[in-house]
Amino acid sequence: MTPSEQNNGPSEGRKLPANIEAEAAFLGAVLIDNRVIEELPTPIRPEHFFEPVHQRVYERILTLLDRNAVVTPVTLKPYFEADEALRELGGITYLAKLTADGQGLLAPRELSEQIYDLALLRELVTVGRTLVEDALDTSEDVAPMQQIEDAEAALFKVAEGAAGQKEASSFGSASHKALGMIELAINSGGNISGKTTGLTSLNQKIGGLHDSDLIILAGRPGMGKTSLVTNIAFNCADRFLRDQRDGIEESVGAGVAFFSLEMSADQLATRILSEQAEISSEALRMGKISRDDFQKLSFASQRLADLPLYIDDTPALTIAALRTRARRLKRKHNIGLIVVDYLQLLQGSGRAQDNRVNEISEISRGLKTLAKELEVPVIALSQLSRAVEQREDKTPMLSDLRESGSIEQDADMVWFIYREDYYVASKEPKFPTETDEQSVHDEYQRWKDTMENIYGLAELVVAKQRHGSTGKVRMKFEAKITKFSDLAEGDPRANYDSSL
Repeated sequence: MTPSEQNNGPSEGRKLPANIEAEAAFLGAVLIDNRVIEELPTPIRPEHFFEPVHQRVYERILTLLDRNAVVTPVTLKPYFEADEALRELGGITYLAKLTADGQGLLAPRELSEQIYDLALLRELVTVGRTLVEDALDTSEDVAPMQQIEDAEAALFKVAEGAAGQKEASSFGSASHKALGMIELAINSGGNISGKTTGLTSLNQKIGGLHDSDLIILAGRPGMGKTSLVTNIAFNCADRFLRDQRDGIEESVGAGVAFFSLEMSADQLATRILSEQAEISSEALRMGKISRDDFQKLSFASQRLADLPLYIDDTPALTIAALRTRARRLKRKHNIGLIVVDYLQLLQGSGRAQDNRVNEISEISRGLKTLAKELEVPVIALSQLSRAVEQREDKTPMLSDLRESGSIEQDADMVWFIYREDYYVASKEPKFPTETDEQSVHDEYQRWKDTMENIYGLAELVVAKQRHGSTGKVRMKFEAKITKFSDLAEGDPRANYDSSL
C-alpha cells in the first residue's frame, strides 16, 4: 500500500476520490508513446495526480518533453535512483512496470479525463471541509456574506480547473505569455496588445485594454461617460462576433459583461441601436421615426442578435454580489471585459457604511481584485467632485476624483472625458440685434467661431497609465446618436487650441 493510500481520508476511514491504477496506466501510455500528451482533451498537470510519486514522474516527463527529448523508463532512471518513495514501490523497476502491459494505450483520453475529474472532486472536498470549518469557527467576527463570497470564489476556481491555490509563475511561463501579447500586437498592425476599444486613436495611446487592469473613466455629468464606455463595450463585443464568424481564433475582441447600476438594459440597448442605425436616440424614445428608420432598427437588431454583450441592470449591487455575478458570466460565457456604471452606486460589505471613504476603498480594491482573479480588464465609471466647476480651466485632474486616494491608488489607468463645447455653450452671450453696439456683435461672433471649432470635439485625458505615458486623445462626439469616433484624417480640430 502506498503512503497516499494509507493517509488518504479522514479519521472515520472514508477515502478521498482517487484511482492509483488509472494514474499508473496513463503514465505507462505516455512512456510508451509520448504523443499521447498532445492529444489530450483536457491538459493534465502534475498536481492532478493523487500519488506523489506519480506527480514527480509526470512533472519530469513534461520537463523532458519541453526539451524535445524522448521519454522512456530508461531516460527517466537517472532522475529517480535516489527517490525514497519510489523505492517503497519497487525502485527503478516500477518505472518499467508502468509500461509492461500497455493497457493505458487502449484509452488514454478516458484515463486522463478520469484523473482530472477525480482531482476536481478532491479539491471540492477540500473546499467543502474549509467551508464547514470556517462556518463553525465563531472565535472572530462573524461575516457570513464574506464567507459566502469566499465560497463562491473557491468554487469558481474548482469550476475553472484551478485546483489548489495559484502558484508563483516561473519567469519562463510569464515571458511566454508576454511574447504572446506582443505577437498579438504585431498581428493587429502594431496598435493593440490587449482588447480593442474600437477607437484607433485610443488604441494607439494605450495599446488596448489589458487583462487584469482596472481602468477608471471619470467625468462631470453630461460629458458622455456612459456613452463612451457603451461604445467601447459594443466595439469589443462586435469585433469578437465578427472574428468568430470569420473563423479568426486570436481575436482582439471579447465578450463583455456590462453592470449598469444607473440605466436599464433596454435603455442601453436603445443607445446601441440608435448608434448602429444612426437614428437620434431622442427620436427613438419619443417614437418620432419613419417606417424606413424602423426598418433600419430592425435590421440592426437582427444583425446584433448574437452580440456577446451581457447586461446586468440589477440596482444597488454590493461589490461582493457583483464579483459573484461576474464569475458566473466568466464561467458560462467566457467574458473578456467587465464594465461597471458606475462605481459610486456600488455598495460595500456593510461594515464601513459609516465611513464612505473606507467603503469606496473596499469597492475599488474589490474591482482590482476581480480584474486579477478573472484576468480581464475592468472599466469602472466614476464621478468627479464639483471642484472642477470652481476653476477657470475645467480640464479634470486626479485630485478631482471623489475619494481619490483609494481609487487613484488601485487603478492601473485613469481616464477623464472632457468636452469643452459643454462649457462654452453655457457661456453663450446675448444674441445681437441691430440696435446693439459693435462690441456685442463682436463678442457673439467670437463665441460662435469658437463653438464652430470645438463643437462635437471630445478629449480623453489619460491622467495615469501604469504601463505607459499619459496624455490626451481627441475624438469626435455625435450627441444625437451618443457615439464617439476617431477624428477624420486631416481634421484641423485635432490640433485646435481654444483661447476662450
